[in-house]
This record gives sequence, C-alpha cells and structure tokens, in this order.
Amino acid sequence: MDFPRAAAALLLLAVIPVSLATSSSNFTVDYKNNCFLKDGQPFRYISGSIHYSRIPQVYWKDRLLKMYMAGLNAIQTYIPWNFHEPIPGRYDFSGDRNLTHFLQLCKDLDLLVILRPGPYICAEWDMGGLPSWLLKKKDIVLRSSDADYIAAVDRWMGKLLPLIKPYLYQNGGPIITVQVENEYGSYFACDFDYLRHLAKLFRSHLGEEVVLFSTDGAGVGYLKCGSLQGVYATVDFGPGGNVTAAFEAQRHAEPHGPLVNSEFYTGWLDHWGSPHSVTSTAVVVKSLNEILEMDANVNLYMFIGGTNFEYWNGANTPYAPQPTSYDYDAPLTEAGDLTEKYFAIRDVIKKYRKIPEGMVPPSTPKFAYGQVAMKKLRTVSESLDILSFSGPVKTPYPLTFEDLNQAFGFMLYQITLPIDCPKPTPLSSPLNGVHDRAYVTIDGVAAGVLERDKTISINITGKIGSRLDILVENMGRVNYGKDINDFKGLVSNLTLGADTLSNWTVYSLSIDEAVKKGLFWDSSSPRTPDTAPPTTLSPPAFYAGSFNIPDDIPDLPQDTYIRFPDWRKGQVWINGFNLGRYWPSRGPQITLFVPAYLLSTSAPNNITVLELEASPCSPGACAVEFISTPIINATTRYTKPFMREPLSKPDLL
Repeated sequence: MDFPRAAAALLLLAVIPVSLATSSSNFTVDYKNNCFLKDGQPFRYISGSIHYSRIPQVYWKDRLLKMYMAGLNAIQTYIPWNFHEPIPGRYDFSGDRNLTHFLQLCKDLDLLVILRPGPYICAEWDMGGLPSWLLKKKDIVLRSSDADYIAAVDRWMGKLLPLIKPYLYQNGGPIITVQVENEYGSYFACDFDYLRHLAKLFRSHLGEEVVLFSTDGAGVGYLKCGSLQGVYATVDFGPGGNVTAAFEAQRHAEPHGPLVNSEFYTGWLDHWGSPHSVTSTAVVVKSLNEILEMDANVNLYMFIGGTNFEYWNGANTPYAPQPTSYDYDAPLTEAGDLTEKYFAIRDVIKKYRKIPEGMVPPSTPKFAYGQVAMKKLRTVSESLDILSFSGPVKTPYPLTFEDLNQAFGFMLYQITLPIDCPKPTPLSSPLNGVHDRAYVTIDGVAAGVLERDKTISINITGKIGSRLDILVENMGRVNYGKDINDFKGLVSNLTLGADTLSNWTVYSLSIDEAVKKGLFWDSSSPRTPDTAPPTTLSPPAFYAGSFNIPDDIPDLPQDTYIRFPDWRKGQVWINGFNLGRYWPSRGPQITLFVPAYLLSTSAPNNITVLELEASPCSPGACAVEFISTPIINATTRYTKPFMREPLSKPDLL
C-alpha cells in the first residue's frame, strides 16, 4: 500500500464538507399515502423556526439543544441575502454568519432542516432580506423577471446553493426541504416566469432529488399566484382558527400529499408605539394538538425569535418599524429562556412522538451590573470629521442613502436658510419624503422632528444664512407587500414656506466604524455642554461611559439587559458592537438584550450612546442601567395579531 497517498486521501475526506453521501438517504413526497417518506418510511416533521441571523453564534448550540429537548425533530431557518452579501460580490459567511457551521450543528444534534433561502424571506427583516444595493436601479421591479433583478439573484444563488448542497439530506446532511421564494401569492407581481426561473435555478444547483416547496397564506386567493407545478405547495396559519378549513385551502393546490403548516404562529411581531403582542398558551396548544391529530406536518413560527441587532429590523405599511427585540412571545424568549409555553408545547408533542430523555438545558443566568454614569462627548454635527470618511457631497437636491451607497444608519443633510424666518415658517416634506425620521437643528439648536407618515411639517425660525442640519435615520426597510423598494433618506424635496430648498451638502456617516475604532474616546474631542432641559429636544449627540466587571467573581460575565432611564431615542454600542435601537419614550420595548460574550472582565466595558432627541444629562448626572430582567411589554398587552391582509370568504374557499 502507498501509505503517503492513503494518508492524503484520508485527509482529503476529512476536509470535504459532509457530502458523505449514503445512497440510501432520501427524502420524498408520497402523494399516494399523503405523507413524506424519509429513507422509504412514512415521516412527519414537528419543527420550530430559529433565525441564526438573530442569535449570536455562541448561543446556537444552546438554543438548538433546547429545541431538540422540546421534542422537535426539525428546525426551519431563513437565509437573509443582505446578511451575507452587503456589497455586490462581497460575501460574508464568517462568525455569526457562518451558515455551514449552523447546519452542521443541526446535524450533530439530530435535527433536520427546512431551509428557506429566498431570495425574498419577509421575516420582519430589513427589506425582506433583499440587499438595498438592488435599488441602485431606481425602477427595478423586485421579485419579478426584471432582468437586473434576475441577474443579481442568479449570481447570489450561484454562490449560496453550491455551499448548501453538501448539507442536503440525500448527501448526508440535515436539509430535507428547500423553499422557493416566500409567500409569493401575497405579492402584486404574480410573475410565474419568475417562479419557474427560480425553480429551475434551484434544481440546476441542488439536483432533481431535492424537495422544493412554497408557502402561502391559507386561502385559495394566495395560492393562485404562490404555487407552481413541481414545487410542493404548503400553507401558513396561526392558532385559534379552523384548522380543517385552512388545510382545505392547501388541498386546492395539492389534492394529494402531506398536509403542511409551514408557519404556525406561536406569537406575533411588535411595532414601535403599539402594544406588545401576546398569544395565549392555551390557544396555541389547542390548535397545535388539532394539527397533529390530523397527521399534519407543522413548523412553529417562531420557536425562538431572537434579536434585531444593529439595524436589521424591518417595517410594515403604513410605515411601522419593528423594534430591536424579536421576542415574538415564542416558547423560548429572546434570550433563550424557557417559558410556560415551551413546556406546554412539549407536553403536546409528547402525545405524538417520543421526546428525548434527560434534562432540558436551563435558562442562562442574568446579572444586574447596575448604573453606569454617562458623559456627553459631542454632537453629530460637531463630529463630521470622524464620521464622514467620504466627505461632503454637493448636490442641487437631496440624495438618498442608495445614491451614496449607504445601506443603514444615518445621513446628514446641510443647507443654509435662503430667507429670513423671523416668524414660524413651515419646513415641510410635501410628498412624505422623509424616510424615516429627521432630526432638525438650526445653528446647533434643536428645532423639531419630521417623521414618515406622521409629521411631514414643522415650524422653524432663523436668519438668512443660518445653517440648517437634518440628520435622517433609516428606521428599517419595509419587508412585506408592494412597497419593499424602500428608498431611504430625503427621497423627495423639502420646502421652506412656498420655496423648494436647493443646494445641499450631504454627508454619508460611518458611525459604526467610528465607534469600533474608538474615535469618540479621544480626550481632545470638543464637548458642548447640554443646555436644554431634559423635557425639550436637544441636538443629536454622542455619550459615553464605562464599567468594570470583577474577574474574581465566578461565572461572570453573564447576560444582562440595558435600560435608559429618562433617555428618549437612539442607538447603543457596547465594546463596539451595535446592540440596536432604543426608544423607551414610545415603547413597548424598554430594555435591550446584552449577550454575555460582548462583555469583558479583563478590560473596561465601553458604552457609546447616540441620543437623538433629549438626554437626561442636563442638568447634572445621567446614567444607563443594567438589570437582570427584560421589559419589552411597557404598553398594554393584547392578543389580537396584526393582520397583513384581511381574509375574505372567497380566500378560504
């Protein structure tokens, strides 16, 4: 035997991703007996949704193990395109984006995977997972046969699908089914050429054996444009309704084959300024039991929601962005903690399949680190030298985020007042073109806030030549419906009185990069003291504080929650990581989840806050506070879910 060659062959096998194909592995649809077949045997999945993009990688195993111990035999996850291709042709599958590591963990824990790679995913995720750089073509028709859209999809899927192919079940991996598009029957385009192109594209990369499926609302009206021959049609519906009638809608598209509810809602999403959504455990388990009694397959959406870190939340229309927490009132909380709903669902599953023996992993411990004093650094307008790496752009009329190749965050628009305004004069966006919130200052003094769909005009005063600064915040792109081509910034002209404002200077701001580089912690930074009382607006400004965690206390650091007593609205970073948006003045979310892995016992933990409206730092001391329990329901709870579209009787027939 040639031992060097044999050793090399073994080494090669060790590094090839487990396309460890066993020819006996197969997963198919049995139309005759109305079920799935796994390795030739009847199979029913009981699955739960987990979005790896909303959970830090260090917690993937903990969350997956809890799902396994609940009796699930599968998980379902989305792949957000914009999470992996932030810039055309630049792909990121590292760290928290390490998709193949997530899939391997599922396999290691004996959890099958229902994969939803889009390209559109909805998911209450920015732009439904589509990258905003697609909007560089201003008239692009997303989710259609538009040539530029299709070209971008083909390139992305050409990168993604070969990556996941080794993890298909028939190749020895955990993936049993792959979804094509997502709830397409709810979209206006109804472009069957587009769906056929996707199905052909998926087959060309993944092979003919893979089970492709679609998901649509449980109404014939949705399935008309959402289903496609050769792609198995499934439905989604929540608890409390008529389970039999919902599955009858699926039978219109698929007269034979397994019954499948791809999204059985365990809770519902939240919006800033609306009550926290709660779905009764009793209602959930009653409907779940009815589904399982019918031998149907089910995916519990969500089993754990997680967090919209950074700027990843989406929005609905009329414009209503979702908060940082994606807790969803799910069986596992945002922080992965066990709930009454978890154990109630587990008890139902026990009736239909043997659940694993052993202890359920406990909830992770939380620690209240207490208050941390904060101090003002400088305003946004004073920080342009460190925030705008690309420098000012002169333009007759406002440019959008997309014009300047900026996906998220904030942009600053500057102009000088062309006229004297001794009396209150309306500064307006007649076409509702502030996307999404604009913080207005005149010569460094806060003048008001413009807000999409809510406040399109404010009165200002000032002298000719005064500097007008407008900091525009992208609050998250629409993720559902016909308005997903959601441009950001000032997307139309502003007027002052009867005059259209022109000759702008626009700054693209790289705030995250400046925070990561520690540029605000330079002691030479100028500091403008707060002079306005905390009840009034002040210019958007940065604040900083730090705290130490003793290294001689066992088991620290631990997860925690940060709250903002008497702060209004803004963004927060811990040790350079963007935790997300806070908005306690509107709610319902008051605290933000802080995973322990972000904290250090060997160095000070630095907190950077961008407060957009008014801090409590004037007069006197101000602080943020770390507590051990979350507050995400500061407004009155309710149980009625947000309905995307009303279901009429014909939809159910």
